[in-house]
Amino acid sequence: MATPLSADKLLKALRDEGLHVVEHRSWRTNNRNHKGPWGPTHGVMIHHTVTSGTASSVELCYNGHSALPGPLCHGVIAKDGTVHLVGNGRANHAGLGDDDVLRAVIAEKALPPDNEANTDGNRHFYGFECVNLGDGKDPWPAAQLLAIERAAAAVCRAHGWSERSVIGHLEWQPGKVDPRGFTMNSMRTRVGKRLDGAPDGPSKPPPKPTYEPFPGAAFFKVGRNSAVITAMGKRLVAEGCGRYTVGPGPAWSEADRKSYAAWQRKLGYSGGDADGIPGKSSWDRLKVPNV
Repeated sequence: MATPLSADKLLKALRDEGLHVVEHRSWRTNNRNHKGPWGPTHGVMIHHTVTSGTASSVELCYNGHSALPGPLCHGVIAKDGTVHLVGNGRANHAGLGDDDVLRAVIAEKALPPDNEANTDGNRHFYGFECVNLGDGKDPWPAAQLLAIERAAAAVCRAHGWSERSVIGHLEWQPGKVDPRGFTMNSMRTRVGKRLDGAPDGPSKPPPKPTYEPFPGAAFFKVGRNSAVITAMGKRLVAEGCGRYTVGPGPAWSEADRKSYAAWQRKLGYSGGDADGIPGKSSWDRLKVPNV
């Protein structure tokens, strides 16, 4: 039993455990507290989203939908291990579950079968939705499983709970199958081992990307062969400006020129300013990564 963590304390706990955390929109005030109490808290519940794609999954969990208003959890754990915070307070994630399960979580004992739906779980559990289709085929990357372990451990550490305070939705509410693709016993074992040690500490921010400097207009001519041209072509394709039948490749070609001209037009250039020969201004905006 515990008083819910404040937004600042939750954020700090997650980051201190080594997680990369993104604060999504107005997550600090996004909750369902007007529909019922939030707390005392007793545990952490793990779900899968039954969706694909990080951005759309985060938006869905922040907003909810017509049948179930958001937030649908407190944090969304992406496949790359990033935790996107979407709610702070009561969230629509647990629904009604088994009171015997809740008593076992409070006592930190082995869970009984969930055969009733008579107790409000939204009041008592933190919820993390993990991006996965839940079909038993969609993979669980190592980075995502590590993030689930860290997120659950972070909340448990902040409250002084053991791994027995971590449960899956399928262990709480009859008929639920999430999370599907790994067992909660295996995840609790991971969380327990983590809690035996010190937290990893705040994660280092990812290094800032570096880009190829403009090599000069004379660089782009027939006969030039360079990995820079390949990298440029890939960026043009990513920007929807690729005009390649085959490639892109390292040899400067007419397809490269046409592709770059499309990029120049996209930026608003016209006439002779969109001749397909890179200039410094358009090159800097293309952001060709270092090769």
